[in-house]
Amino acid sequence: MNNILGIFKNSINTPEVRKKLIFTALIFIVFRIFAHIPVSGVDLVALKTLFSQNQFLGLLDVFSGGTLANFSIMALGLNPYINASIILQLLTMVFPKLEELSKEGEAGRQKINQYTRMLTVPLALVQGVGMYALLKSQNIISFLPPINLISFLLTMVAGTMLMVWFGELISEKGVGNGISLLIFAGIVGRIPVIFAQTAATTTATNILNIIVFLVMGLLVIASIVIINEATRQITVYYAKRVRGNKMYGGQSTHLPLRVNQAGVIPIIFAVSLVLLPSLIANYLTASSNPSLRSVATTISLWFNPEGIFYNALYFFLVVGFTYFYTAVIFNPKKISEEIQKYGGFIPGIRPGSPTASYLNYILTRITLAGAIFLGIIAIFPTIAKLFSNVQTLILGGTGILIVVSVVLETIKAIEAQLVMRNYEGYNK
Repeated sequence: MNNILGIFKNSINTPEVRKKLIFTALIFIVFRIFAHIPVSGVDLVALKTLFSQNQFLGLLDVFSGGTLANFSIMALGLNPYINASIILQLLTMVFPKLEELSKEGEAGRQKINQYTRMLTVPLALVQGVGMYALLKSQNIISFLPPINLISFLLTMVAGTMLMVWFGELISEKGVGNGISLLIFAGIVGRIPVIFAQTAATTTATNILNIIVFLVMGLLVIASIVIINEATRQITVYYAKRVRGNKMYGGQSTHLPLRVNQAGVIPIIFAVSLVLLPSLIANYLTASSNPSLRSVATTISLWFNPEGIFYNALYFFLVVGFTYFYTAVIFNPKKISEEIQKYGGFIPGIRPGSPTASYLNYILTRITLAGAIFLGIIAIFPTIAKLFSNVQTLILGGTGILIVVSVVLETIKAIEAQLVMRNYEGYNK
């Protein structure tokens, strides 16, 4: 804690870092202003009722930075951009040209970012059409003539691209990852509203339950910090090499394997699948066909967010996607080839295929701990309700994971800025 306060104090006292912090705060203010400019023709009261009954829309609201519940001009938020980023990341593993582009340093990353922005536009259009169909089926928005529908969709796409621009401005001229910070700002911005709702329904009998709930939340935050920072250090030695009159190598280093390599992505994948049946059920309930309404009732019973089947399926999907995404972003074979290329080896392990097998063995074991942890975090709201019986103070595990991860990432970014400034001053 003292270290964090010291970093904050030093950042305020350093002019360059202070300017970056002020710029980031100004973007936050502009973002929140746009987040409260509503789209015309939407029944906000009925919309909030729909959101309270659908966790899938609640998750989308998290990644829109809290703009979807108000149905502002930024209602789609960063969801299309996040989906585009995931698609590009997966395509990088499939197409060798994209993989080569990702290794070309800053120029390659800028090109991939450009492709991501281009892919965001059609994804935003598709999600805009889907959102209009959902709202129309629930009588939240009236039928729009073609010209008004086009205007509606263009507003949704423009709002998304504006948020992407805000995020890139923060990344370029502010502190930390702009996209992550905007999501963080949206989650944190809703906390006062949640606490106000809880305070309005609080009685003397459930104060103890709220205390239990808050203690559980603190324990979850502490565990997220521990798991996010946890790594398995693999010792790598580099053989001595003589080039001319100089000797290179002969030193050891460590290859850090993170327990949670995949971050929050597996939860996003899993919740998109497990909540899709509930979204389909919402469409079917408005049908005039009794058979379809009966199917919708059955789906709703099986995929009740507080039911055993739903939570068990959610947990195992998160575990499965954690292994899948870890395999996508971490390739033991390529790592072993890089180690061998520079004359490195792991003590007791032969270079090449044995090294790749050893890394895969270690990664499989530590990923199990990270996958189980993410699974528990995903179903944490249900666990919290069982132990605390607090219904209004909804503490989503995904939201906490995002907030804590972004805070840790931003603190490291600020610390890196301070170290760089001090190093430059020392050189002068």
